[in-house]
Amino acid sequence: MSVTVRVPAKVNVQLAVGAPRPDGFHDLANVFLAVGLYDEVTATPADELRITCSGPDAAQVPLDATNLAARAALALAERHGIAPDVHLHIAKDIPVAGGMAGGSADGAAALLACDALWSTGATRDELLAICAELGSDVPFSLVGGAALGTGRGERLTPVEVGGTFHWVFAVADGGLSTPAVYAEFDRLTADADVPAPEASPALLDALRTGDPTALAGALSNDLQPAALSLRPSLADTLAAGTAAGALAALVSGSGPTTAFLVADAESARKVAEALLTSGTCRNTRTAVSPAPGATVR
Repeated sequence: MSVTVRVPAKVNVQLAVGAPRPDGFHDLANVFLAVGLYDEVTATPADELRITCSGPDAAQVPLDATNLAARAALALAERHGIAPDVHLHIAKDIPVAGGMAGGSADGAAALLACDALWSTGATRDELLAICAELGSDVPFSLVGGAALGTGRGERLTPVEVGGTFHWVFAVADGGLSTPAVYAEFDRLTADADVPAPEASPALLDALRTGDPTALAGALSNDLQPAALSLRPSLADTLAAGTAAGALAALVSGSGPTTAFLVADAESARKVAEALLTSGTCRNTRTAVSPAPGATVR
């Protein structure tokens, strides 16, 4: 017997970052939108906890206890007094270390898969609590759709979305460390009065009405200057996508994947083609949002 769970990537349509807290985290107003790029995690009984991975950039995925899928299995097993004897196979399709929460997605998927495999009967609230312990983005990977994340991003409030939004994602060479990007944000804002993060009413209204042009005018990412500081070449990618007709362009989360909001599927095809031709990225992907959260297949 095995259980397979499909889980989406995310794009942050708003990422407002506050000053560093005493615990080292930052308060956020983080508007998540799940997009239709998916990893799948399959849980199968085994003699011990084992992680395998296939797909694009699978070689970059850690297969030890630092992998969030492994940590999710261990956390659920400990809570229910179960031996964490499971083989978790991750079929990767979300860009690795790309600011699209691929690792967090795998943690959420593994948690749901192990819950089903072991029949632990965990409540939704229990699963979300474990997700929050695993990482700030993991609860949203479980829930999907659209949500406002506050605190360090783990406290979720559903957000209404009134239409389908089309995206192009440009995958960069190599990854960017999220802690390094936050450290650069702290360096760049050291002498600034960083305001308390708040969700943008204009952005929430654009999501609710399903208006891509209005959403394009409201997209924001406070980590973008830090990501560009660490990886200046991303500016060329953003410019290439904008020149090709994207409604808006931004760094996805902590990067280095860049996200381009476009009007429709045909625009997505044209922008993706232009980005590849520009030579400013390694690969492109198109997807629509919102997408469902972690789902047993």
